[in-house]
Amino acid sequence: MGELKKVGLALVGAMIIGFIMVGMSKQQSNEEKESAAQIRTLVAMQEMANQKCPKLILDRTGTQVYFPSKTDTDKTTYVTMEWVGESDSNFKTASCTLKLSIGGVSKLVIDDKVLIDK
Repeated sequence: MGELKKVGLALVGAMIIGFIMVGMSKQQSNEEKESAAQIRTLVAMQEMANQKCPKLILDRTGTQVYFPSKTDTDKTTYVTMEWVGESDSNFKTASCTLKLSIGGVSKLVIDDKVLIDK
């Protein structure tokens, strides 16, 4: 067998081993799949809350809010965001809870006044 054939076979063998290693490393366990799903759920809830809650607070108070001062979540079913008003705001505190089960805002409290409660 010539040197060229030996080098060619070695390259083919290395490629096959590489494909096998990549294929085996891409398999996810059930725990990894569940963890990835939980992260996707949390991100979706956060995005939905970041879209809906500031708009509701703006509609009810006339003050635009951007970044919540506090966020609470169980990472699977709800996210609650709280804002503290500044000196030029039309509110002192605002709290907005989004529940995934209803697909929207389930509770909105501004200055201890419950405006939405589902």
